[in-house]
Amino acid sequence: MSADSRSGCSPACAAEADGAAAISAAVRQYYGSTLASTADLRTNACCDASSVPAALRPLLARIHPEVLERYYGCGLVVPPLLEGLRVLDLGCGSGRDVYLLAQLVGRAGTVVGVDMTPEQLAVARCHQEHHAERFGFANVTFHEGAIERLDTLPLEPGSFDLVISNCVVNLSTDKRAVLTGVRRLLRPGGEFYFADVYADRRIPEALQRDPLLYGECLSGALYWNDFLRVARSAGFADPRLVSHRPLAITDPELAQRTGAIRFSSATYRLFNIDALEDGCEDHGQAVTYRGTIPGHGDALVLDSHHRFETGRVQPVCGNTHRMLRQSRFAAHMEFSGDESRHFGLFPGGGSAMPFADAQLTL
Repeated sequence: MSADSRSGCSPACAAEADGAAAISAAVRQYYGSTLASTADLRTNACCDASSVPAALRPLLARIHPEVLERYYGCGLVVPPLLEGLRVLDLGCGSGRDVYLLAQLVGRAGTVVGVDMTPEQLAVARCHQEHHAERFGFANVTFHEGAIERLDTLPLEPGSFDLVISNCVVNLSTDKRAVLTGVRRLLRPGGEFYFADVYADRRIPEALQRDPLLYGECLSGALYWNDFLRVARSAGFADPRLVSHRPLAITDPELAQRTGAIRFSSATYRLFNIDALEDGCEDHGQAVTYRGTIPGHGDALVLDSHHRFETGRVQPVCGNTHRMLRQSRFAAHMEFSGDESRHFGLFPGGGSAMPFADAQLTL
């Protein structure tokens, strides 16, 4: 069948689909057979350069060495308060984060890993019994599939408290489909907490077709402002940046190809809350952190702009109030105020009124 006759698809549509399929195949090969370990990567885009918290080091030490050797993440995707949660790891690879989170969610929780690379999943699956014996319980499962087509996998909508991803969304050729699928699987108040790579400008189309740059987590990276647009169009109205770091392209060949483009690794959290507004509105509300989350006795960090010290009353915008009140953090906070009053934009939460000093002309 010709390209332009597939399901009524136009020649341009068919060419785009063929290009996406070629990139996906190249990524599958790159992570399935080209790379044998993290040492084979040519940039630090897909490596975790952040220091591992002391509390997590013993948990990582319990993970099989082969699983750790095949790890290609770009950040540490371990938010607080995980015990008993049902968690989905997108692009789980050999399962490092799955087995780390399995220990944190405990016997009452579950962790599901999804990956499109059979070779990586084979490593993850062959060590399931090893980890069950070490942990004292078996609470992980793995599925082979594409993160752009989560609806084709045996995953119940609204069944996950948390979805994570570690330097994988940039490898997808359809980011919006990924985020839409994630939102479908999250329960109300659940969150997508993920690390990924972003660019300071849009990647030229020619670079997007470069399989090496794509496999190194560079040419599939979204321009950061386009990511915000995609996230909002998928139903995540207020993406929250948690942390970020610059990525240095030290390989001379890759640096020459990418030119002036600058890349960053960033961790975002997106809450599945319908009532979030597209701006930080001031309703005169406030929250107080009780200091009751294990490992976070002094303060709770929600994102790069919100650090809640224990016992301190802190004014917040309506969206932050909802995020805390409608998520798993609610029991650890005290809330004051409602939305019966409105005082405009929350200070520092957005642009000032554009016509504040404008003069009326007729």
